[in-house]
Amino acid sequence: MKDQLNRKIQINRIPRRIISLVPSQTELLVDLGLESSIVGVTKFCVHPKHLRMSKAVVGGTKQINIEKIKALQPDIILCNKEENTEEIIKSLEDIAPIHVSDIYNLEDCFELINMYAAIFDVEDNALDLISNIQIEREAFKLQFQNKDKLKVAYFIWKNPWMVAASDNFIDIMIKEAGFLNAFEHEKRYPEIDLNYKALAEADLVFLSSEPFPFKEEHVLELQSQFPEKTIKIVDGEMFSWYGSRLLKSYSYFKRL
Repeated sequence: MKDQLNRKIQINRIPRRIISLVPSQTELLVDLGLESSIVGVTKFCVHPKHLRMSKAVVGGTKQINIEKIKALQPDIILCNKEENTEEIIKSLEDIAPIHVSDIYNLEDCFELINMYAAIFDVEDNALDLISNIQIEREAFKLQFQNKDKLKVAYFIWKNPWMVAASDNFIDIMIKEAGFLNAFEHEKRYPEIDLNYKALAEADLVFLSSEPFPFKEEHVLELQSQFPEKTIKIVDGEMFSWYGSRLLKSYSYFKRL
């Protein structure tokens, strides 16, 4: 079996003790019916809310407690290329098989769900999940396909100001939500100043609730600089969490 980095993984039986170091993947495991098999999560695994009360917290996505992970005796550890560092992944290789996801678009999301279906023997749940996501997506597209598309600047950080450009999952979800990305000609997550041309051309400014916790004070700060623009705090999970969170994204996009 291989992961999404095309790394070969040796798994001889269905893993019964799972550690997830990625919040969106933790939520996906639960929605695939695997909550009882999860033994370790990160402090950022906030969905479902009760999970961190019943599972061991082994650190964050960038810093982990190796000894705690060893003590949990996992059968598999689930990581992500962007969320977790290469050093973390290498440090865990002697503990258990490591599955690394690499998500850039919806096809990657569905591939990951199907990979988990095969690894954890939950094919029926995975098929239902993918089908329901596709139903939500098609209903949204049908309702909004003829709407004029506004250009959005999507901020993810302050000090320095950073936006989501192309070549990442947020960019895909901006387009899924029916908008154009004002920074689509840039790559990844560029640092910008507020005089940037693409920002001036944006119809809307979205301030993501994560990873930087934008608040109303930041809306007011930018509104004073761009009084003619609509500036709004948006739920970053709906734009950046892949997996089962997609079930909720399209109804959220409707409200936007």
